[in-house]
Amino acid sequence: MGKDKPNTTSAPEPPSAAKPATKAARKRTPGRRPTADAADLRGQLLDAAVACFAERGIAASSLRDIARRAGVTPALVHYYFGDKTQLQQAMVEERLWPVISGVLAGLQDAKGDVGALVTAFVGGLVKAVAQHPWLPTLWVREILCEGGALREVLISRVGPLLPRVVVEHFSMAQQAGRLNPQLDPRLMMVSMVGLTMFPLASAPIWQQLFGMEELDGAALQQHTLALLMRGLELGND
Repeated sequence: MGKDKPNTTSAPEPPSAAKPATKAARKRTPGRRPTADAADLRGQLLDAAVACFAERGIAASSLRDIARRAGVTPALVHYYFGDKTQLQQAMVEERLWPVISGVLAGLQDAKGDVGALVTAFVGGLVKAVAQHPWLPTLWVREILCEGGALREVLISRVGPLLPRVVVEHFSMAQQAGRLNPQLDPRLMMVSMVGLTMFPLASAPIWQQLFGMEELDGAALQQHTLALLMRGLELGND
C-alpha cells in the first residue's frame, strides 16, 4: 500500500503532454516574431518603405506595396510598425532625420567662414544623395510639392536647425563685410538648395538630354560651387 502512494502522487501528465505543443509554438514563433535578425529585418522594411515613398509617393504607397517590395507579408509590416502613420514616423526618425543631421554636423567647422559654409553645405548634400539616392526624389515629391506629407517636418523640425542657422551665419558675415551686400542671406539658402537638389533630382533627365551620363555628383558639386563662390565675392556687379 505504501509503495502505491508514490504512483498516485507522481508528476501529472498534462505538463509533459503539453511539451510537444510548446515546442510547436516555439517553432512557429520565428515566423511570426523574428528575433535573431529582427533589427536587420526592421531596417529592410524601412528601406523598402523609403523606396516606395520615393517612387510612388507616401499617399500612394500601401503597407501591402511595402511588404511586396521587401518580400514579406503585410502582417509582418503591421507587426513591426503597427500602421502606415507609425511607419512614416519611423522612416522620418531613422532614415530622413539622420541624413539631415549629418549635413548639419558638417557645417560645424565653418565657424563663420562663408566660403567654408557654402562648401560644406553643398558637399554635404551631394554626399548625402550619393549615399541615399532616394533623397532628392523624396524631397521634391513630399516636401516641395503642394500637399507633400513631409513639408511640415521641414518647416517645424528642419527649419530651426538647418536653414535658419545657415541664414544667420550669412547675415553675420554680411554685416561684417564678408559677403556681397547685394545678396539676400535668406535667398542664399534657397539658391544652395536649388542648385543641388534640383539637378540631383532631375539627373536622369538632363544626363540623357545633353548626353552627360559621365557627369556625376562630384562634377555637379564643382559646378555649383563655382557659381556660388563667384556670387559671394564682394563688389561683384
